[in-house]
Amino acid sequence: LENRWYNCFKGEINNMRVLLAGGAGYIGSHTAVSLIEAGHEVVIVDNYDNSCAEAIARVEALTNTQIPHYEVDVKDKAALDAVFKKEPVDCVIHFAGLKAVGESVEKPVAYYRNNIDTTLTLLEVMKENHVNQIVFSSSATVYGAENASPLYETMKKGTCTNPYGWTKWMMEQILSDAAYADKDLSVILLRYFNPIGAHPSGTIGEDPQGIPNNLMPYVSQTAIGKRECLTVFGGDYDTPDGTCLRDYIHVCDLAEGHVKAVEYAQTRKGVDIINLGTGTPYSVLDIVHAFEKANNLKLNYKIGPRREGDLAVCFSNADKAKEVLGWQAKRNLEDMCRDSWNWQKQNPNGYKK
Repeated sequence: LENRWYNCFKGEINNMRVLLAGGAGYIGSHTAVSLIEAGHEVVIVDNYDNSCAEAIARVEALTNTQIPHYEVDVKDKAALDAVFKKEPVDCVIHFAGLKAVGESVEKPVAYYRNNIDTTLTLLEVMKENHVNQIVFSSSATVYGAENASPLYETMKKGTCTNPYGWTKWMMEQILSDAAYADKDLSVILLRYFNPIGAHPSGTIGEDPQGIPNNLMPYVSQTAIGKRECLTVFGGDYDTPDGTCLRDYIHVCDLAEGHVKAVEYAQTRKGVDIINLGTGTPYSVLDIVHAFEKANNLKLNYKIGPRREGDLAVCFSNADKAKEVLGWQAKRNLEDMCRDSWNWQKQNPNGYKK
């Protein structure tokens, strides 16, 4: 019924003005491109803690659009409110936050302070400026170790293994409680799986600061010679090749999922949880060999010990996104590997010249 209702009204979706909190980052910049291409307007707020203004300049060049953007810490209520007053918006996508799992273990207080405060401040400023729609950048980590894959939105949230995961868990709770109290609020919780890849132009992509925390940038940095060797964490899991299985999704597919979520938010109130993944698990060695094949090169890698906190298997059931949003991932593993390498080749030092 929900799907039929949405399909009935989706032709009447209005073009929107969307504020991207943390919009200069990896997923935010790709989402900005997709929103603009879909006919929406974008405003970006970012403090460039783990991003840079160059990404916005490249999005502007890709879309032939000037994007209002502000160097503002989302925790700074007065500064954020000034942006809302100057740039009236219809919806917020909340990307802002610290995101390195290992660092969160070393600096838990900084992670709780930053990630939770950004959410509280956004909700306060949204309410004061009569903005009632928010899409939240959540994570599959909230399912915890208790739930077996494939992971469904109807499962209870589990126990997280690090402070970063707990901040996502808590932020989902804060947003849900806010929507329960304010019947005008529409909250879409998008639970990402493992975004990789880059824009096919090679203009924007993932630019980690320091040693990468995620697999694909480490793979591509090894391929280009920035890293001597890729260490695969664990080769003795109960999986077909002994390495962890994950649900990898192309960042452009993920970005397009945000466009659909923003449009869907217009049609409803309350809270909705939606997985964004492919539903197909690939092992770490699958990624390594697919990268080699797609780009006709060889990677220097070795199998190392397991990494604390890693689950053997984690992948989505992505049916709800198809039914409710009319979205599904279109790009395959070869696309993800080719576009990652294209970005790395064109930008060996990321956005730095």
